[in-house]
Amino acid sequence: MALDPEIFDALLDTIRRFVAERLRPLEAEVEEADAIPAAVIEEMQALGLFGLSIAEDYGGLGLTMAEECRVAIEMGRTTPAFRSAFGTNVGIGSQGLVMAGTPEQKAEWLPRIASGEIVTSFALTEPDVGSDSGAVKTRAVRDGDVYRLTGTKRFITNADKAQLFTVMARTGDAPGGHGVSAFLVPRDLPGVSIGEPEKKMGQKGARVADVIFDDVPVPAANRLGAEGEGFRIAMQVLDRGRLHISAVCVGVAERLIADCVAYASERKQFGKPIAEHQLIQALLADSKTEALAARALVLETAAAKDAGANTTMEAAAAKYFASEMVGRVADRAVQIFGGAGYIADYGIERLYRDVRLFRIYEGTSQIQQLIIARETLRRGG
Repeated sequence: MALDPEIFDALLDTIRRFVAERLRPLEAEVEEADAIPAAVIEEMQALGLFGLSIAEDYGGLGLTMAEECRVAIEMGRTTPAFRSAFGTNVGIGSQGLVMAGTPEQKAEWLPRIASGEIVTSFALTEPDVGSDSGAVKTRAVRDGDVYRLTGTKRFITNADKAQLFTVMARTGDAPGGHGVSAFLVPRDLPGVSIGEPEKKMGQKGARVADVIFDDVPVPAANRLGAEGEGFRIAMQVLDRGRLHISAVCVGVAERLIADCVAYASERKQFGKPIAEHQLIQALLADSKTEALAARALVLETAAAKDAGANTTMEAAAAKYFASEMVGRVADRAVQIFGGAGYIADYGIERLYRDVRLFRIYEGTSQIQQLIIARETLRRGG
């Protein structure tokens, strides 16, 4: 159920000011330290950001998809690492539980996820398994009241601080996704270990690491849904996550465009601001047009999802278009800033590196193309 419009507008205004006054001044510090200050995490918890998508009954804000996307757009106006700090709790780390959890599972975990007391992670990708997500090799073998979980997951966002993992593991001999099941795996179970955080091209402050499961005894009560339903749950989670990421891409693009306008209005060449040169205006026009198109697609798809429509194709299209779009906008921003865009002091090169990841996670652009084509063929056009 949507929030009262005045209440939601007040929330958006608060987040907008939080981003502008609190987060943006910390961007260089986060980049240098590869970590978000603990005080900022506490402020995010107080704002309710960890529980955007979790029902009010469990302590969350219970936003609709459209409302969540508008919040994600605002959070996109700063380094993506800040959004990532709570992003797994809002999206892929919690939504399997929201969609398929039992009342007991929800009561045990969702209030602490919504408050930010618990950080969650989504463990699907493996060393040999990426886009072919139905080919997971991690195994969960039933042993009385527990499943013995063994395998390694790779590039898991927030793994270094997560207390709860949603893990996809093979429980049967059925081929592909049909043999995959989903489990809630607390970090403190024996046999769970976390690798060193990876060194990445961008998005410093948002850490990823391996998660290793060595004969971990996962209670059977922690399985999400029935055996063999894990792949379906994962795909539903990713459908939703793609819309959220699309909205973040829109926010980053809008921030880059605003930065370009400010810089181009001040920087002078040939006796006038470069904003008055038509070829600079063309770069701005292309960026603005694409950002507006992405925003419209994201919000229209979110509204359709809220109305109960099947938006698998539209969410894939939004993620594909928005993630590719923000890459082009970032590239144009470097060009508009010229040499300054290549220098770290201005932050443009940082965002240029940051946005590259959007075309990879929640499914690569190529996977989105396959989904869009498959659904278009299935729907007859």
